[in-house]
Amino acid sequence: MTDRIADPWGERTPYGPGEPWPVRVDLHLADGLSEHEVDRWARSASILHSNGDAMDIAVKDGRIAGVRGNAADRVNRGRLDPKDLYGWQANNSRDRLTRPLVREGGRLVETDWDTAMNRIVDRSRRLLDSPGGWGRFGFYTSGQLFLEEYYTLGVLGKAGIGTPHMDGNTRLCTATAAAALKASFGTDGQPGSYADVDHCDAIALWGHNVAETQTVLWMRMLDRRHGTDPPAMLAVDPRPTPVAREADVHLAVRAGTNLALVNGLLRQIIRNGWYDEEYVTAHTTGFDELCRIVDGYPPDRVAGICDVRAADVERAAELLGTSRRLLSTVLQGFYQSNQATASACAVNNLHLVRGMLGRPGAGVLQMNGQPSAQNTRETGADGDLPGMRNWDNPQHIQELADLWNVDPAVIPHWSPPTHAMQIWRYAEQGSIELLWISATNPAVSLPDLARIRRILTRPELFVVAQDLYLTETAELADVVLPAATWGEKTGTFTNADRTVHLSEQAVDPPGAARSDLDIFLDYARRMDFRDRDGGPLIGWTGPEEAFEAWKRCSAGRPCDYTGLTYAKLRAGSGIPWPCTDDAPDGTERLYGDGRFNTHPDHCETYGQDLSTGAEFTAAQYRAREPAGRAFLHAADYRPSSEVTSDDYPMLLTTGRTVHQFHTRTKTGRVPELNAAAPDVWVEIHPDDAARHGVTDGDRVTITSPRGRVRVRARTTGIRPGVVFVPFHYGYFDLPGDQRIPRAANELTATAWDPVSRQPIFKITAVRLEKEH
Repeated sequence: MTDRIADPWGERTPYGPGEPWPVRVDLHLADGLSEHEVDRWARSASILHSNGDAMDIAVKDGRIAGVRGNAADRVNRGRLDPKDLYGWQANNSRDRLTRPLVREGGRLVETDWDTAMNRIVDRSRRLLDSPGGWGRFGFYTSGQLFLEEYYTLGVLGKAGIGTPHMDGNTRLCTATAAAALKASFGTDGQPGSYADVDHCDAIALWGHNVAETQTVLWMRMLDRRHGTDPPAMLAVDPRPTPVAREADVHLAVRAGTNLALVNGLLRQIIRNGWYDEEYVTAHTTGFDELCRIVDGYPPDRVAGICDVRAADVERAAELLGTSRRLLSTVLQGFYQSNQATASACAVNNLHLVRGMLGRPGAGVLQMNGQPSAQNTRETGADGDLPGMRNWDNPQHIQELADLWNVDPAVIPHWSPPTHAMQIWRYAEQGSIELLWISATNPAVSLPDLARIRRILTRPELFVVAQDLYLTETAELADVVLPAATWGEKTGTFTNADRTVHLSEQAVDPPGAARSDLDIFLDYARRMDFRDRDGGPLIGWTGPEEAFEAWKRCSAGRPCDYTGLTYAKLRAGSGIPWPCTDDAPDGTERLYGDGRFNTHPDHCETYGQDLSTGAEFTAAQYRAREPAGRAFLHAADYRPSSEVTSDDYPMLLTTGRTVHQFHTRTKTGRVPELNAAAPDVWVEIHPDDAARHGVTDGDRVTITSPRGRVRVRARTTGIRPGVVFVPFHYGYFDLPGDQRIPRAANELTATAWDPVSRQPIFKITAVRLEKEH
């Protein structure tokens, strides 16, 4: 096998349009171990990105000893990401949490489960016994648990406690994906499929460095590009990423100008007659207003706003407008930037006006960043209701009340669910007094980290951290619960193209660590949550029972799982939802019939104003008479609120690197991955480096109005005036308890998109200084 650290994508297996993607099985085992020496293999999929690479876990002497790709799976055809290949070693890390911890005299000390859980339950009961006690709870979870765990958390939070304050770090990376899908198509759920790569003749990547975030999907794209009749490629990104270097057209737009760009491209497509008039008339609403708005974005104006060449805008429009089968993928370059939801909806607009949905090669993927982010949204563990139900639809609330056998008044639905950034504000103000954090590390991942540390250390706030290691967040908690992880528990999770995989328990968790499902079930039992008839609110005791309960919740909804079973998922490939008795193999693409989930009785939202985020009422929504048609949402470009100044003359953008995941909780403990990217850095254009007297390897300080970081410089072809810092890294400890600030989010602002409420990590005004 090739060196997958030096070459993350491995050897090419070229293929042509309409041909099956060739199999290539990737394998990595512990040193000296051969395949025939493995005791057994357990079925699973990747937990270190959102692609959903299916794999088998090797078990030797009761420990995880390697992985191999699943050749039969529709997602990866045997290939594995570098994080897949090496990341399993973190499970065996010696610093795993093995016993609960509680804070005594300012220090965390080991204890037993009864002591730890009783502290949480005692605090919970005191809060619930106080007026408005349900509003004193906040739950902040992850995109890395299993569906069964999320659904259990959603039920205990929304029907047991009755709190609207539930969200997770998916708000940081996928909230705009969900918001754009709901706004355009009526409900969440990706219209396209990874298999569209096999059929398309053009690929557009909008702020999506797929080469480093979903490397197996990039392998598929590269294999098409190396085969016969390769697809054309457009990349929109201010950095010279591997995607940008591969693309036929690269638009290195000025940060925060995405909406102006897509408006300009739509204008060219419409003016040149490259749109599908019949499809637009039959299946969309809002075309006239869209034409009116985008007509104000001729190439010269777009070039001036975005700081790209007008000729390149025209080239990109022709690539998009003349393709026969267009695939688009969208990620953080759009989601974490100015006018995020409006920009993502503009990409949806492009596919709708061209009729590029629901057939092989024609689709859009509003991507996820984490492995089970889709499940967070589906199951109600975040700011949504389970089964993609509408918080403002009384019938949807009644459906849940009947399913859970509770009074509808218990289920929060009097206003939009509380988003993550507001949850942290309530904790700061003191109205949230118990904050339960599971499988995430907000002390590194949230914006304006000095503020987050102040919140976590408020004496009035009781913090529960549920994790694998003593993270920067867990260090500040009042109770720390040791959790089991991937390979140590059983459950399902759904990737970015709706493919559901089963992950089997391969080994026992270390020490007294428990699965997140067991922790949530234990809490529900100790709290004695009851339904309307006095029976247990949560009747399941294990993952398969939880999955069956979820199936009942999903029945008849867009994310219908009723045709799936554990037995079915143990054989062959992962299966996309919706999967029912009528579609037993799942549904590869949505909206092939041109009918969208926009009926007022079925939709997940009544919509919001793209500029202000103001919620529309049911009456306003019905007045638009969608009748199963998709919405074309038009909005004008507005400059970002964060701009450069004399004090802060450069713009910072943050992002990911191929060898690390999230805040390095797992990947930082993997020798190969940590050696490949052991420390943070800043990318800077050579002209900016020369102006500051900086050469490669120099230590520089980057300062924003909120904080500073110290990092090493790298000169690259990034846009002049822009610097890039990967967000994965926390503090670096030095002898004598000194800590060097190196987390990119020391610099970023507490600001978010008005619709998706996703933080704006891509536009931060900073200054750079060389250290002497």
